Amino acid sequence: MAQDKTIKIRQADSPVTARVKVPGSKSITQRALITAALADGVSTLKDPLESEDTELLRNALSAVGVKINEDGEAWVVTGTGGRINPADDVLYLGNNGTGMRFVASVVALGNGLYRLSGANRMRQRPIEPLLKALNAWGAETKSIEGTGCPPIEVRANRLQGGAAVLSAGQSSQFLSSLLLVGPYTKKEARINLEGPLVSRPYVDITLSVMESFGIKVMEDESGFSIPKGVYRPCEYQVEGDASSASYFWAAAAVTGGRILVENVPESPLQGDAAFADILGEMGCRVEKEPHGIAVEGPKDGRLSPAEIDMKKWPDVVPTLAVVAAFARGTTRIKNIAHLRIKETDRIKATATELTRLGAEVEELPDGLVIHGGRQLHGAGIETYDDHRMAMAFAVAGLKVPGVFIKDPDCVRKSFPSFWDIWMQLT
Repeated sequence: MAQDKTIKIRQADSPVTARVKVPGSKSITQRALITAALADGVSTLKDPLESEDTELLRNALSAVGVKINEDGEAWVVTGTGGRINPADDVLYLGNNGTGMRFVASVVALGNGLYRLSGANRMRQRPIEPLLKALNAWGAETKSIEGTGCPPIEVRANRLQGGAAVLSAGQSSQFLSSLLLVGPYTKKEARINLEGPLVSRPYVDITLSVMESFGIKVMEDESGFSIPKGVYRPCEYQVEGDASSASYFWAAAAVTGGRILVENVPESPLQGDAAFADILGEMGCRVEKEPHGIAVEGPKDGRLSPAEIDMKKWPDVVPTLAVVAAFARGTTRIKNIAHLRIKETDRIKATATELTRLGAEVEELPDGLVIHGGRQLHGAGIETYDDHRMAMAFAVAGLKVPGVFIKDPDCVRKSFPSFWDIWMQLT
């Protein structure tokens, strides 16, 4: 779909009731793909996410010797045992920030010169803390343009390991990247954290995936120690994406309906599943079952405001902000400065687009204040080539007439079938 296209969101003329199945978790898919790629043998990833981001990561791994085949709705990955081939060409990761940061560490296990590049926005997304840590482990890395952002160059001669100091205040992906390759360094690897760690739930996903492939990391108050070893190949089930589920739970919340997301389990790995509980605090009913999590919005339409520290769950902030615009009162979303270096500056973008709809919003350096309950009106929503902006503002269109989403095809990054499923709600 060309970028000058728009899609009109149909209003819901009654509470939305549905059962949906969302694609596999992007966070889990990318971590499981890295561990399977480094494992010594053949692994099967069941129900992984098929999207633009995961295709970019697959292509980069294939270029350095990993064999990845499709078998129905599964991927069969022939791991290299940690042996990384030279790359003939530049490895292109588009705007896949997770992929860029993970591949930087993977190629550092190889031998020779590797170059990684991405889309224009990637040139504004920091990677310097990761490069410094990789250099401490014996790689020679640099930001080619001297900005601390991609494109980057990695001159590798396997990783020595030992101790590295990491600042993870901008992104937990730096830490996850190092953890994933840590078992393959020549000396036992140690990561000492400097300053705060944002988005901790994503690190927990990394540790869980590593343990499923046979490596258990030891954590103490100052950092992480990673035992030397090799990932064991296995059959790994990818659970449904909780960030993708958030849009459907939000749809139930604002329309007073009930939506069950069938493939996000009652005890998920993903921290973003906490979004359902946040909606519970705002007046929704939440039911957690072995086969999924359901949210039912208040029948009288009276959502309560909230004051929430969202440092751990940044990807669902735009969705929460849209829901907050329909609550009766003022919602404060705190501790989200790291959203400014996502696919777009999501704090500014969310504030701008909610204001475009007629909401009263205050943009803070590290947060948002939404004064809910105002009369909203239709508008064309800019998405900034950011999948989460498109999907979050689709929620507003269920209640507000005349909402158009520009560049709707940006959802291909994480949820290519989103519009097909969304339109079935109404």
